[in-house]
Amino acid sequence: MKPIKSDFGNLAGEKVDLYTLKNANGMVVKITNYGATITSIQIPDSNGKLKEIACGFDTIEGYFSDDYKANSPYFGSTVGRYCSQIKDAKFSLNGKTYDLASNCGPNNLHGGVVGFDKRIWDTTFEDNDQSTVKMSLLSKDMEEGFPGNVQVNVSFTLTDDNELKMDYNATTDADTPLSITNHTYFNLEGFSETIENHKAQVHTNKRLELDDTGAATGKIVNIENQADDLRVSKRIGDVHEAINDGFEHFYVFDNEKADLNQVASISSEKEQIRLDVFSTEPCMLLYTGKYTSDDLKRENGIQYGKYKGFCCETHRYPNGPNIEGSPKSITKAGENFKSETVFKFSF
Repeated sequence: MKPIKSDFGNLAGEKVDLYTLKNANGMVVKITNYGATITSIQIPDSNGKLKEIACGFDTIEGYFSDDYKANSPYFGSTVGRYCSQIKDAKFSLNGKTYDLASNCGPNNLHGGVVGFDKRIWDTTFEDNDQSTVKMSLLSKDMEEGFPGNVQVNVSFTLTDDNELKMDYNATTDADTPLSITNHTYFNLEGFSETIENHKAQVHTNKRLELDDTGAATGKIVNIENQADDLRVSKRIGDVHEAINDGFEHFYVFDNEKADLNQVASISSEKEQIRLDVFSTEPCMLLYTGKYTSDDLKRENGIQYGKYKGFCCETHRYPNGPNIEGSPKSITKAGENFKSETVFKFSF
């Protein structure tokens, strides 16, 4: 069916919209043009009742609550210009050093203070396209300290195969760091419990080393036969116990040709639901919400908090502008940035 447009509130006098996509199987995805943000993903249970499996809010006010702003979890948002942390909030490019906002300790996080997640995007959809919403914005030269005027587009498509496809395209008039991801938190069991009983599989035995500030060093660590080697599916809670921590792991894939490959699968045996992740990107952050505040909840009472949601954030290397040889971390003037990620649900 055609996307349904509705009112999502107002931000500084500017109207914010919500777009609802539905497929033939009863799956529902809601996306607001504030931050090109997925606010809700609902799938029918065995009785046909819709179950919420994504963290988010039902009004724009939820994203501006004191608890949300203090925790800043980026629920469902489109993150850029450069997602994850950039070491010491600076990078050098073409002989010039660029200073960014230090909004994560000494580092820059997710594009800065007003990244793509905090912008209102322009939105279009075609009358003859029953399942796609396209959002776009212009990020101006030196916005948040990054060079170049960048035109960014992201398309969200919900298919009758229960795939949520996200296609990113961007062009720039100057060389610039560019890495875009979606930051949805999932709980396939509907938030009645943590995600520790979910099972996770990631198709690589390599991850990036992080320093004590959380920035990637560029070193690739072989984790073969270690607790966080997920090439064979493991219960998330068992790995948490083994590493005495939650996941904040940047897994690295051999994907020089930028093909669309399956990179991960997360499943709930209890609910008989599986999420398969496909991407063209060389890296994926598996994050299990270890910093998420227990004070956060949806307007209908659905409770969020530590280990209540997981993220599969596909993107370029974190701190890529400062890592020699980091694949495609810089988009050159006139070049087309392209990226695709697919969340496929089986239920």
